[in-house]
Amino acid sequence: MLENGRGYLRSPALVFPIPSVIRLIYVIRRPRPQGRLSRRDVFLRDHYACQYCGRHTHDLTLDHVIPRKRGGPHDWANVVAACKACNHRKAGRTPEEAHMRSPGHRSVDLQPLPSFYHYLDSQMEWRKFVPGYDVDLGFS
Repeated sequence: MLENGRGYLRSPALVFPIPSVIRLIYVIRRPRPQGRLSRRDVFLRDHYACQYCGRHTHDLTLDHVIPRKRGGPHDWANVVAACKACNHRKAGRTPEEAHMRSPGHRSVDLQPLPSFYHYLDSQMEWRKFVPGYDVDLGFS
């Protein structure tokens, strides 16, 4: 056990700390799962914020930075969260053509994070064990 969780497991004779982080003796190698491109995962990756105006809301749409009708791919690097007003304003244009801020200011190339990553906001003690995680800024 590397980090104690929040509480203890009690038996009639013993008290065991509930682990929050454990270290494995050996690693079982397995293929890394490839994440599907889903609305929920894009919104989680973008922290429920419009990538054009920065407004935080749960009333978001998906937007292709380079529109699909112009050959833009349907992948993690081209799909971002956008509020309905910005998505409507951008329409079938690129952000530059619509005179909007480009979402390139953040790491759009990130594929969805493993399912435990959204817990890092509340589980401070986990952060030091996650490669690439900067405590002040999130993922770098």
